[in-house]
Amino acid sequence: MQPEVENLEQFDIIIVGTGPAGIFAALELVKSQKTNIRILMLESGSELSERVKKRNLSKSDIMQGWGGAGAFSDGKLTLTADIGGYLSNYVILNKLEDYISEVEETYIHFGASKERLVTGEGKKVDEIRKTALIYGITLIPYRLLHIGTDQCFNVLLAMYEYLVSTTKVSVYFDEIAKEILIDRSQVIGVRTNKGMYKSKFVVMATGRSGAAWARNESLRIGLELENNPVDIGVRVELPAEISSQLTDLLYEFKAKYYSPTFEQECRTFCVCPKGIVTQEIVHDPETGERWITVNGHSYSNAENETKNTNFALLVSSRFTEPFDDPLAYGRSISKLANLLTKGNVIIQRLADLRRGRRSNSDRIQRSAIEPTLKEAIPGDLSFVLPYRHLCSILEMIEVLDNIIPGVNSSNTLLYGVETKYYSSKIKVSKDLETTISGLYAIGDGAGVTRSLVQASISGIIAGRAINRNLT
Repeated sequence: MQPEVENLEQFDIIIVGTGPAGIFAALELVKSQKTNIRILMLESGSELSERVKKRNLSKSDIMQGWGGAGAFSDGKLTLTADIGGYLSNYVILNKLEDYISEVEETYIHFGASKERLVTGEGKKVDEIRKTALIYGITLIPYRLLHIGTDQCFNVLLAMYEYLVSTTKVSVYFDEIAKEILIDRSQVIGVRTNKGMYKSKFVVMATGRSGAAWARNESLRIGLELENNPVDIGVRVELPAEISSQLTDLLYEFKAKYYSPTFEQECRTFCVCPKGIVTQEIVHDPETGERWITVNGHSYSNAENETKNTNFALLVSSRFTEPFDDPLAYGRSISKLANLLTKGNVIIQRLADLRRGRRSNSDRIQRSAIEPTLKEAIPGDLSFVLPYRHLCSILEMIEVLDNIIPGVNSSNTLLYGVETKYYSSKIKVSKDLETTISGLYAIGDGAGVTRSLVQASISGIIAGRAINRNLT
């Protein structure tokens, strides 16, 4: 039986999620030529000032709230079509590059500084790429615009204030989407924990925090899914001087390697020069369950810099039949780490991991590196990470020492677990519309992107498609 929606509040478009995908969809939709357009943005997290307040109290759920996860962290814009998602499956290369330029200009318009742009070009870059190839490492240089953790607030606030000033957009915070309402293969609205809303267009832009909900809801309403890989690994912390050979040239280097034992794809991710290691509190709005993983931030202001650099080292795994829930697999490993630490992040010296012993407080204190995540609990990552992941990580650290001399030091610190949950990829059209008429699936939560820039582009694509249908 279909829900009764005749007397419900009517909107032209409902956007579920206010991360970069949802925000950029809204930025497009407010350009609509239709008069008196009504746009509802539903967000399970908090408004921006509340998110910052919680973060300062070390209680922030940085996965949810205005700006989502990526835009609320340190805002690295990877300005290349080579990495960051699967939009090349839907958009030709030239058009995708045009979208990238448009996203860059939009972030700059709302306050991102051009001074934080890294070109990723030059003779020294070419030389280090060649050296990396000798050791089987693919080093990917690219243009990057870094907003910085300390500046993301201002950029996101400017976007929010602009959208609500148009009077076309309403944002309902702390409201959890429960069901997409369908009638005869046509979307008709959304049911939340607080009520139901009617609309002929719904955009699912849930981000990584809503990946499990997006998957379950897609299965419930009959959308076709394809499993994406799940990335599981550690965050590496070392003195900034050791990594400066790469970070001074590229800021955030992207290195990919296939470990010899398992031929497993390993990659670096989210390099934070002179940054901090942070907790990432993952919250499942459906169940209320919370668990902690690890992440990293870096700042645009030199006054906030530390003496350390950190980056993630992730192992990508794609599952085949009969297993079909990589999100659950990643979550179970993250929760196992929390079980051993009673709800925290594990920290371990590389030397202790190689010697098969857990780190303790004395061994961490004797290290030449002062940890930037003080709350981390000394422990043993080998009790958490599967053997093929652990083996692949250690093999990549060893080979990385050829282009980052010193990373394989006994003092290098490892934090775990870092997990990137990318939803199962929802089958969508070139306009990112699902097989349900009027229902669009965008961003990381839909499995079509895995970066801040491509998530933003997906919002533009869906927003423009809806505008065409509205007019």
